[in-house]
Amino acid sequence: MNGIQKLKEIRGKVKEELDHIPRGNEAQNMLRMVYWNARLNSLGKKPRFRNKEECLKYAIRLVRETYPEFEPQYDREFFELDKEGGDNDNR
Repeated sequence: MNGIQKLKEIRGKVKEELDHIPRGNEAQNMLRMVYWNARLNSLGKKPRFRNKEECLKYAIRLVRETYPEFEPQYDREFFELDKEGGDNDNR
């Protein structure tokens, strides 16, 4: 598989995952944007994150730096954050 095909495959995967993070207000849309970038990184050659849950936790933490009261909307069955202590431990 060449590099362009691999990139298309990765982007397709992340786009499917974004279906589990709905659009919303400015903070929610920021969550989606940060998740997109973090997740692309996690699937690349030098990943900073191990899995989709780490990417989402990072995104939530980053959004809360700007919006401290942010309550993220996401599919809690798809993203198994509860196994890692939930998303509230990043406040």
